[in-house]
Amino acid sequence: MTDQDPTAGSDGGFGDQQIPQHSLLHDQVGDLTIGIEPFGETADGRAVERYTFGSEDGIQVRMLTYGATLQSVELPDRSGDRASVVLGLPTLADYQDHSPYFGATIGRYGNRIADGRFTIDGTTYQVPVNDGGNALHGGPTGFDKVVWRATVIDEDDRVGVSFSHLSPDGDMGFPGNLDTLVDYTLDRDGRLTISYHATTDKPTVVNLTNHAYFNLAGEGSGTVEDQLLQLAADRYVPVGPGAIPIGPLAAVDGTPFDFRTAKPIGRDLRDADEQLLLAQGFDHNWVLNDHRPGIVRQVAAAYDPASGRWLRASTDQPGVQFYSGNFLDATFPGLTGRIYRQGDAFTLETQHYPDSPNQPDYPTTVLRPGESYQSTTIFAFGVA
Repeated sequence: MTDQDPTAGSDGGFGDQQIPQHSLLHDQVGDLTIGIEPFGETADGRAVERYTFGSEDGIQVRMLTYGATLQSVELPDRSGDRASVVLGLPTLADYQDHSPYFGATIGRYGNRIADGRFTIDGTTYQVPVNDGGNALHGGPTGFDKVVWRATVIDEDDRVGVSFSHLSPDGDMGFPGNLDTLVDYTLDRDGRLTISYHATTDKPTVVNLTNHAYFNLAGEGSGTVEDQLLQLAADRYVPVGPGAIPIGPLAAVDGTPFDFRTAKPIGRDLRDADEQLLLAQGFDHNWVLNDHRPGIVRQVAAAYDPASGRWLRASTDQPGVQFYSGNFLDATFPGLTGRIYRQGDAFTLETQHYPDSPNQPDYPTTVLRPGESYQSTTIFAFGVA
């Protein structure tokens, strides 16, 4: 693996013979195209657009300006049958009414802040709580609920959308005018690259991520428990009530949290482990190995043996929130009309650790004037 192509193979022992690295899609990718169409209006009258980009024979991505949301990532399986490998919803009203962050760009702060409260330079700020007594994913009206400005990216070797949003000083209690730019681009090798950039005019905290729910067998196809997952992480963040970190970082060795070698997601899911009981499954932040700011490295891989579809994730972030879809509750139909039940998807939210603003031993999430928040995550897709 090289810095230019962090998804090309294994690094430092990462990788597993159970998860293929080659792809049958390479020769199927034709011209990369992009199209735009209306996708309705929000309840307060804001027009929303949908962008469709990629290749009809290879990977095709659909994104909404509402929440800078990944609605679908469609690709064939080894038999040529196409399906989206991310969960989505059919209408804008569905996203506004009951989306559990499906595919959304999350900000200003992904994951939880205890009591919605943090202090910078002696000043305490309060974010409205929306997850019990804590603030989750930026508060009640985070970046997932705004309509982003969008600009087409159409180049020879990649295609996609550049989303921008100015979050004003005091938005959801966060200090500073935060100017945010997020580019989603797909290249000919099946790599979906997400590039985040943000600046501020006051000291603030920032933790941006994408909240795609993956099912490599195809959305609405059922449980992901037999799909293989590998995480390059020797430690994870134990949590207490409210999913707020407690105590020191914990070793995965000898626990259900050990995904250093690829294993089925469901293998240890029913172990009587205190952390699994607390979260009703996996919903924790893994401490990724070999973190160096600005250096993108491969950190996760997943594979569905039945369909042959695989996913590899690379990032420069220190952590990833792996969530096993514990609270999907079968109360609404998904993108193709099937309901999503508990365990029908998993997330790989590349990010900083939860509650970092209140945890001085964690990598800092403070952004100051004159500094630039920059981060890159790459999701590479293929079929074997």
